[in-house]
Amino acid sequence: MTPFSTPNEDLERRLARRLLEVLIRGALLLGMASLCYRVLAPFLPLAIWALIFAVILYPLHALVAARLGGRRGLAATLLVLLGIVAFVVPIGVLMSSLGDSIRTLIQAVQQNTLRIPSPPETVAAWPLIGGKLHAAWSGAHDDLPALVQSMQPKIGDLARAALGFVARIGGGLLAFLGALILAGIFLAFGENGARGCLSVFERVAGQPRGARLARLSIATIRAVALGVVGVALIQAILVGLALLIAGVPWAGALAAVVLVLGIAQIPAVIVTLPAIIWIWSRGGGGTGEAIFYTALLLVSGMADNVLKPLLLGRGVDVPMPVILVGALGGMATGGIIWMFVGATLLALAWQVFTGWVDENPDANIPPGG
Repeated sequence: MTPFSTPNEDLERRLARRLLEVLIRGALLLGMASLCYRVLAPFLPLAIWALIFAVILYPLHALVAARLGGRRGLAATLLVLLGIVAFVVPIGVLMSSLGDSIRTLIQAVQQNTLRIPSPPETVAAWPLIGGKLHAAWSGAHDDLPALVQSMQPKIGDLARAALGFVARIGGGLLAFLGALILAGIFLAFGENGARGCLSVFERVAGQPRGARLARLSIATIRAVALGVVGVALIQAILVGLALLIAGVPWAGALAAVVLVLGIAQIPAVIVTLPAIIWIWSRGGGGTGEAIFYTALLLVSGMADNVLKPLLLGRGVDVPMPVILVGALGGMATGGIIWMFVGATLLALAWQVFTGWVDENPDANIPPGG
């Protein structure tokens, strides 16, 4: 304290110096965190998806590793290979079919070889839109090139967007494969990673609440990514492969529709029933062939009735609109891979937020207490 300073002035100077030190440290930490984020940002979607895979597969990995005498690396390798065969290869086949369908459609429009069937007369009787829809449909049937020419440059922009979507299909599939391989690495060091994540939760939220939050996060990830999105993905793959075997056009696109419907908990019969009607109406093949394809589509379309009791029984309570919004928002943000990440992250955030609301320490205090 200087000879001319008062105790209050000296205290203010010490507090000012301490506050300046805190601000400088905070600025340095914020700058370091920002730089680290810029470095890691390209890998974050892949790492998040791999972490979701690892959380889902950890119980199965522990079981397989125990059967192999504790060889965790070998168990992780086997699970990655199984995932490639069961998911990556079928998804690749369906995405290739979708890309081929889009390219064929664009080429048919550009070369004026696309033919639109004539509209049923009942369309004109539809309320509000029937007349306009029937007129536009009839114009496309009578003179499609003129209609395409009148809608330029919108169709050109749409074609470029469609080709860009086809180009992103391969990148999304490679990202899926990379996430699966990275998840295998996480599983090989699963015990150490689990202890590290638990330590982070306890450091952030305290020991009792951090452990509870970690269990809630794991349960939510497994319930949403496996019990909701996982069931929808498996059913979409089964229906898509059945459509390919039956020779139904646009099998990849229809499989994507089944995937979205499955996440929204809407039956896949909306897709399989029109496909069955198309199989019976096209003629050509024998009755036995049509019966086989019909049975194949019916069984694949009802696969969720078997999968849900097996995979959804240990789920947590998350409102379905939250999962659907997360899936659609994730797909709009970063493509098909972010559909799963978005649904899981939004459901997890919902669970954490509702848990925080339920743990309000002032909720049990009586008025005036």
